[in-house]
Amino acid sequence: MKQAIGYVRVSTDGQAEDGVSLEAQQERIQAWCLVNGYQLADLHVDAGLSGKRADNRPALNKALEDVCKRGGVLVVYSLARLARSTKDTLAIADRLERAGCDLASLSEKIDTTSAAGKMVFRMLAVLAEFERDLVSERTTCAMQYKRSQGERVGKIPYGFDLAEDGVNLVKNPSEQRALDLIQSLHKDGYSLRQIADQLNKRGVASKGGQPWKHSTVQRIVKRAA
Repeated sequence: MKQAIGYVRVSTDGQAEDGVSLEAQQERIQAWCLVNGYQLADLHVDAGLSGKRADNRPALNKALEDVCKRGGVLVVYSLARLARSTKDTLAIADRLERAGCDLASLSEKIDTTSAAGKMVFRMLAVLAEFERDLVSERTTCAMQYKRSQGERVGKIPYGFDLAEDGVNLVKNPSEQRALDLIQSLHKDGYSLRQIADQLNKRGVASKGGQPWKHSTVQRIVKRAA
């Protein structure tokens, strides 16, 4: 019987985004194998991991090694579960092709055992990334507009408080003085760690009341650049 290797992934907020749980993905893969005469030799799971990069998902790497070693087809619920960029998606497809293996993506009904399936696969990968880029672009523009209007975007930045209207930001005098101190020390050549040490020694309060860290200072310096 022909061999299949399954791969499923859900990010920390994946189920809230699309309602496709690990169990639902697994069931779809098992059903596909049964209908198409494949033996599901193994199923690899990445739970709570982002799909932004393919190289930081251990189960995906294991699934690719597995299918390339056994031969057969890698079965995924959708291309979005496999990778989040055209570069990664096509790199995976190229690796499978060089190993003489195929890819089946169930949501898009893609099966690279045929030339037409390969063509559709590549086209959909490009279109999927284009759609994500458009969403990202619209989100960035909206956030920039909110900032220009002095409205809150995400967490309240250091140096400001939320106004009574619950939308706009107002300057926090003591935190503004701390911002001036940070910029002054940075201009004098202090490292991020040295600035954090100075803030802690002088008893300057951070936003959450925790000790200052170089990473916190870095975000503030970067925001002001």
